[in-house]
Amino acid sequence: MTPRQMIFTALPGMPMIHAGDDLGQLILEGLAQAGIVLENGDVLILAQKIVSKAEGREVRLEQVRPSEEACSLAARSGKDPRLVELILRESRKILRQRGELIIVEHRLGFICANAGIDRSNVGAQETGGDARVLLLPEDPDASAARIRRRLKKASGAEIGVLIIDSHGRAWRRGTVGVCIGVAGFPALQDLRGRPDLFGRRLEITQVGLADEIAAGASALMGQADEGVPVIHLRGLPYPLRDASLAEILRPEKEDLFR
Repeated sequence: MTPRQMIFTALPGMPMIHAGDDLGQLILEGLAQAGIVLENGDVLILAQKIVSKAEGREVRLEQVRPSEEACSLAARSGKDPRLVELILRESRKILRQRGELIIVEHRLGFICANAGIDRSNVGAQETGGDARVLLLPEDPDASAARIRRRLKKASGAEIGVLIIDSHGRAWRRGTVGVCIGVAGFPALQDLRGRPDLFGRRLEITQVGLADEIAAGASALMGQADEGVPVIHLRGLPYPLRDASLAEILRPEKEDLFR
């Protein structure tokens, strides 16, 4: 019997991304360098940063004018008021603030720190007032869908695409990779009704498959200077299907932490 396996491959040769770059073409070139021909069922996992950069989501803080609310929250948190202003703009509501930590409900619906705004691996910082930050993509599901269409047109293969980011967790230390955008991939795999090894029917088991794959890909991408923001996955043990990020977002009425 052939053992079950999934193979994650970091695509080589991905350049620094700038606004307007064709990510689909760069991924195709990376696949060629890795000797990979796309097949039905394959999945591409992209780091959020390269999608945000390609979509021009980089902001110069010197161009941001903080509101009174931002200045007040900045005084309590010790953060730059301009950064806090962007956090407020990208959020539905502030959920917690303790010291420098600001936890929000992002406008996309998930809970995260600082609205997902990041300074790491953005470029030149704090030079002549030219501090820059990177916002999350405007619509990560739509971004994933565009890239999927581009790759499908070039290859003819039915594939899935995930856009992932690193998030902390309320109940554990350390960040993990999580999905923030999905196309052609079962974000939530519902196993209710399937038998276990002893024939008992599963009653509550739903697998956050997009986040499981995101975590595996994130471990290969790294968090510092590795420079491998695109991962190819082959061997997913579930069929692909249309889906959206909304599948894995817990409604507030079911959230015991709010």
